[in-house]
Amino acid sequence: MHQTDDYIEKNRDRFLEELKLLLKIPSVSADKKSKKAMSHCANYVKDLLMQAGCDKAEICSTQGWPLVFGQKTIDKDVPTILVYGHYDVQPPDPLSLWESDLFEPVVGDGKIFARGASDDKGQMFIHIKALEAMTKTNNLPCNVKFIFEGEEETGSVSLIKFLESNSKELSADVVLVSDTAMISLDCPSIETALRGMAYMQVEITGPNRDLHSGVYGGAVSNPINILCQMIGSLHDADNRITIPGFYDKVVPFSEKERLEINQVPFNQDAYKKELGISEIDGEKGYTTLERVGIRPSLDVNGIWGGYIGDGAKTVLPSKAYAKISMRLVPDQQSAEIAALFGAYMKEIAPDPVRVKVDYIHGGEAAVTRTDSKAYQAAVKAMKMTFGKNPLAVYSGGSIPIVSAFKEKLGIDTVLLGFGLDSDNIHSPNEKLDLANFYKGIQTIPYFYRYFAG
Repeated sequence: MHQTDDYIEKNRDRFLEELKLLLKIPSVSADKKSKKAMSHCANYVKDLLMQAGCDKAEICSTQGWPLVFGQKTIDKDVPTILVYGHYDVQPPDPLSLWESDLFEPVVGDGKIFARGASDDKGQMFIHIKALEAMTKTNNLPCNVKFIFEGEEETGSVSLIKFLESNSKELSADVVLVSDTAMISLDCPSIETALRGMAYMQVEITGPNRDLHSGVYGGAVSNPINILCQMIGSLHDADNRITIPGFYDKVVPFSEKERLEINQVPFNQDAYKKELGISEIDGEKGYTTLERVGIRPSLDVNGIWGGYIGDGAKTVLPSKAYAKISMRLVPDQQSAEIAALFGAYMKEIAPDPVRVKVDYIHGGEAAVTRTDSKAYQAAVKAMKMTFGKNPLAVYSGGSIPIVSAFKEKLGIDTVLLGFGLDSDNIHSPNEKLDLANFYKGIQTIPYFYRYFAG
C-alpha cells in the first residue's frame, strides 16, 4: 500500500483544489430554484468519477434531483463494494452568522470552511480520491460501485424508488458510507447505529385574515400563541414526549448496554463550553450520550407567523407555522409516529383554530453489525492509519437510505465516517479538518484491502 500512500501524499494540493471546486457549487436540494446548480454538481461528480478510474459514470434522471452512478469492475470473482454519498447540502440560513461566503471555501487553521465541507461533499470526495489513488497505482482489490444522490437532505425519496427498480445493477457485498462523525483524530470511532426520522410541518389557522392587534387583541385567538402552547405541551416536566403511544415500541437497553455506551470518552464541561450553554437538558434518567444515541427526541426546527420584519407592525396573524422533527430509535416506524403526532396535534388544538399537519419526509433507524467481515475490515483499516482500534459508538443523526439498503437490496452497511461532531453540519461555518480529510483518503484503500482479503 506504500504506492497508494505515496500517490496521495504527492497529490494533496490538487485534491484540495478539486474539493474547493465541488464546494463552490450551491447544490441546496431544499431550494426549488437550485435546478441549474444541482445539475452542474451531478455532472461535476460524474466527471470526477471518470477521472478517478471508473469504467463508466452516468447521470440517472429521477422525478426529483438526479442520481450519479459509477462503476469500476476488475474481476467478477472478487467482492463488490457499493459506496453511497450525497452531493446535496443544507440551506445556508442564517446567513448573518457565516464568517465567510458559504460557497467560497476558505482554508485556515488546518480546516476547510464551506457548506457541505463535512456533510457530505468532503466525505463523498474522500471516496473518489481513494479510488483514484488505487487505480493509478494498480492497487484496487475489489469491484466498486458508486451511488451519489441529491436528495439526502430532503428524505432520499427518489433513491428509494431507484433501489426498487435497479436492484441488479446495485448488487454488492457491502455498502460503505462516509456521512457520519468520529470522536476525534486521537480517538477514532465507527458509528454502529443511526436514529430514524419523522419530519412534520404544522399549520394553525385562526381568523380569516390578519387583524389589528389593538382592535381584536384579547377577543380573538392568536394562532402563534396557541401554537406555542401546543408545542410546549409536547414534553412533560421530565422532558418525556407526551404523544400517546410514542414510546410503545421503544426497546429499553439493559444496564450493561447503557454502561458500555457511557464508556465512550465524553467531557460534559467541554461539551457545554463548546456549545456556549450553561446546563445540559434532556429526558430525565439518561446521560447525554444516551439521550442523543439510544433515546427518541422531538425538536422544533423552525417557527414563524405574523410580522418578522424591521420595526413594528401590530398584527394578530391569521396563521402560524412550525417545522418539527422527531428522531426515532429501532422498532419505531416513521409513518406510524407521524400519524400519532398528527392525531395528537389535532386533539390538543382548542376549538377557535384549525390544524393542518403535513408529513414532509422520514426514514427508519438502522443498526449495523459489528461481527461482520466488513466491520472488522473497517476496524483494521482505521487502526492502520489512526494507530489505534476505533470505538463503536451510537449516532444521534439519521441517514434514511441506510435502512432502505437492507430492506430493498439485502445489503449491510458500514458507517466509516471522518467528520467530527464539531464540524457545524446544518449550521453556519461548517468545516472539515484537513487532517481527517487526508486520513480518510488513506484509510479507504486499507478497507478495500482487508475486505477483499
